[in-house]
Amino acid sequence: MAVQLNTAIREALEHVCPLPHAPDAVSAVRRRAQAVLAAWDVSPGIVEDSLLVVSELLTNAVLHALPPAELRLSWSRAGNLGTLRVEVTDGGPARAAGQARAGIDPDEHGRGEGIVHALATRHGVRTHPGGVTRWADLVAV
Repeated sequence: MAVQLNTAIREALEHVCPLPHAPDAVSAVRRRAQAVLAAWDVSPGIVEDSLLVVSELLTNAVLHALPPAELRLSWSRAGNLGTLRVEVTDGGPARAAGQARAGIDPDEHGRGEGIVHALATRHGVRTHPGGVTRWADLVAV
C-alpha cells in the first residue's frame, strides 16, 4: 500500500509589535501592520479586512483592558491557500463584568466583535494566566 505525503511547501512568517496603552497608538500600530502585510505580499483580497480586524482588536485592548498589550501577526501559505492570524494579547479586563466605562456612548461603541465575526473565517478568545488573547483568522484563496 502506497502512502501519499503532503509535499506542498509551507511558508510561515510572524511579526510581534507592542501596543502602547494610549488611544492614538492604534493608528500607528495599524500603519505598522499595513507595512508588514505589504512586505509579506499578503493576498490583496484580505488586506483591508485584516487591517479593520487589527484596528478593532487593538481598540478593544486600549479601551477595555489592562496593559501590557501586543499585536501578533502570522502569515502562512500552503500552495494557493494563505491564512493570516491576527492576535491581540492584553492584561485582561480593566473593569468588572457589566461595569460601563464613563464617557463611552453605547451608540458609538460595541460593534467591534460583530465586525470581527463578519470578516474572519475563524475567531475566538483565549484566557490564560496574565491576560486574554483575542484572535481572528482571515483566509485567502
